[in-house]
Amino acid sequence: MPKILILRFSSIGDIVLTSPVPRAIKEQMPGAVVHFATKKSSEGLILHNPYIDKVHLLEGSLKSFILQLRSEQFDYVIDLHDNVRSTYLKWKLKVPAFTYDKQRWKRWLLVRWKMNRMGRHIVDRYLDTLTGLGLKPDSQGLDYFISPSDEVSLFDLPASFQSGYVVMVTGTAHFTKQLPLEKQIEFSRGLCYPLLLLGGEKETERGNLIADASGSHVYNACGKFTLNQCASLIRQSKLVVTNDTGLMHVAAAYRKPILATYGNSVSAFGFDPYRPHPLTRIFEVDLPCRPCTKFGGGRCPKGHFNCMQKIDIPGMLHCAREIINKDQET
Repeated sequence: MPKILILRFSSIGDIVLTSPVPRAIKEQMPGAVVHFATKKSSEGLILHNPYIDKVHLLEGSLKSFILQLRSEQFDYVIDLHDNVRSTYLKWKLKVPAFTYDKQRWKRWLLVRWKMNRMGRHIVDRYLDTLTGLGLKPDSQGLDYFISPSDEVSLFDLPASFQSGYVVMVTGTAHFTKQLPLEKQIEFSRGLCYPLLLLGGEKETERGNLIADASGSHVYNACGKFTLNQCASLIRQSKLVVTNDTGLMHVAAAYRKPILATYGNSVSAFGFDPYRPHPLTRIFEVDLPCRPCTKFGGGRCPKGHFNCMQKIDIPGMLHCAREIINKDQET
């Protein structure tokens, strides 16, 4: 059976969004061997995926990495990154390759002229690469796998959280994708339900500010857990409130209800929650300046940041309460 290499080097959300591809290969090509190449920093995202037989980590020179991949003698390469590095790797491996459509010119039209020609979710474009192998997409959504050692016991949380809690993801990689601090505080104050703040160490201070301004129902877990432990906490939550960031896609993989806030980015890019829980909602403001960039930036180009400053927090609270109440009724 064929030996297939999948290429995707970053980032958290993008790698989670690739998860239907190895699953489709394994389920439709019994006996196929699937390898995945990524950066060392992304290892934990795919290490426990049962549909991936071996992970190759780029952590040294590209030359030695190529030699390592060549020794595997792959039959096919599936390029889910489509950048200079992945193109070079395909050229050096010299085997048939299938590359996803990055739609660069369509993204440029959307950012520059606000003309939406995107059409399809990035996951569906990832899955298009499998048609060359005679495979079809399934309808199972995303996967995210962690090891038993990453599971967080609810007994490690405050007692008031052990009967249920909401997660709020506090940070993002880019300022223009992040709900402002005062808006996060407005939401956390108004929720009146156990609220767990998740983020990395760099969000610890922000989490403290939110918790201190909101009340005892808010627990700042920023910097206290690894990425996969955060995934465990998301899986056990009632609802996830998040910026447009990687943990949003982890929440979608676990079929959790999501309230997502979009600033400079727009769902039309095709990076919105994929096959989400039916109660998932995206909160965004219709402005002529959106989207201002493809990925995000360090400041609002217009200076007003209305895409986030005008997010409907009362509307988010109303949705959150409805979701919590429905959960309590079941």
